[in-house]
Amino acid sequence: MNPEIESDHNTGSSTPDEPVFVIVGKFRKPHGIRGEVRMSVLTDYPELLTAGKKVFVGPQHLEYTIKALRWHGADLLVSLVELPDRTAVEVFRNITVYMKSDDIPELPEGEYYIHQLVGMEVVTDQDEALGTLQEILVTGANDVFLVITPAGKELLLPDIDEVVKEIDLENRIIRVKLLDGLLD
Repeated sequence: MNPEIESDHNTGSSTPDEPVFVIVGKFRKPHGIRGEVRMSVLTDYPELLTAGKKVFVGPQHLEYTIKALRWHGADLLVSLVELPDRTAVEVFRNITVYMKSDDIPELPEGEYYIHQLVGMEVVTDQDEALGTLQEILVTGANDVFLVITPAGKELLLPDIDEVVKEIDLENRIIRVKLLDGLLD
């Protein structure tokens, strides 16, 4: 599993399983007077953010072009072609930044982006329906699948080889083996 970007219900997608936009960061506050804005990076691929790339800002996905960026601790300082000074970027406090999903790289076989998995049906290795994958919780040891059962209950399944047996993107099914204690 590849931890990536936080889940966002306003993806701009016409289908729930493949968003048009994926979150790459969150603008925090202006920095200095030259139009830079501090951005928390919320992607495993910050190298995708380069001068000349298009980003889409806020729930309306307003299009901007990256003019320049540089690291500032764990954050990026980003300047946009269309916004030349501090006053122009002042409105970008705590606003989500997206890229088009077409602009993110394909992963090697067996690795998946979170947005590809959320919404998939989860079944046991005996074909019993368990529910729908609602969210993937990124933890230190391994990711955890949050499954909502048909009765509305939450089921937590560790994303480990002993539990997750198959991920079938084409048919939108995740097949799991329930270890003792997982349903309690």
